[in-house]
Amino acid sequence: MRELRYTLLSDGSSDRALLPLLTWLLHEHTFELAIQSEWADLRRLPTVPRTLGDRIQKSIELYPCDLLFVHRDAEREPPEVRRNEIRQAIDVVSTLTILPPVICVVPIRMQEAWLLFDEPALRRVAGNPHGRMPLQLPRLTELENLPDPKENLNELIREASGLNSRRRKKIPVSMYAQRVLEFIEDFTPLRRLSAFNTLEDELKDILRAHGWLINVARDDKEG
Repeated sequence: MRELRYTLLSDGSSDRALLPLLTWLLHEHTFELAIQSEWADLRRLPTVPRTLGDRIQKSIELYPCDLLFVHRDAEREPPEVRRNEIRQAIDVVSTLTILPPVICVVPIRMQEAWLLFDEPALRRVAGNPHGRMPLQLPRLTELENLPDPKENLNELIREASGLNSRRRKKIPVSMYAQRVLEFIEDFTPLRRLSAFNTLEDELKDILRAHGWLINVARDDKEG
């Protein structure tokens, strides 16, 4: 079985939570490839790279890969602004070294918006998988318009725990939030979101160009 190695370079350490989602996408569109993932942890370097270009270059030096995913949250900027920042950094680095294919991962607002659709996963990460407390999940069509998805996610985890208000305050919601994607088995609902579709389309183009796409005719039809 052939191996496909990818590295995720993200905005922050909590964004390593995107690894299960990216691995799922690769399994969706590749065949007989063993997927190996790495998160580019640059925090403990003697000199932490400051610019995006330097971080990209250091990531491929320390975490050699076949695919590099570069994550930036859009936050208050249009997603295309972040994608252009990534592409400009890639152009600079490509004049200095050989780069693997690079794919932009730019959720609208922040990656927490991609964690707000799976109620069982939220209950499991909160340690209360059989809880019956109603959870007011946003509609899928509203996820990309939420002003603060991180706060929405934190509050849903607190509610899913079923604990009283005093004990809820002690829940390490940031740590729990990083694990939500581990409990999601099917990310298909996210295909209703524009930023997720952009990511998947870009990934398919790269896989097609390198002969890794599982079934070109099928994926073109689905796209």
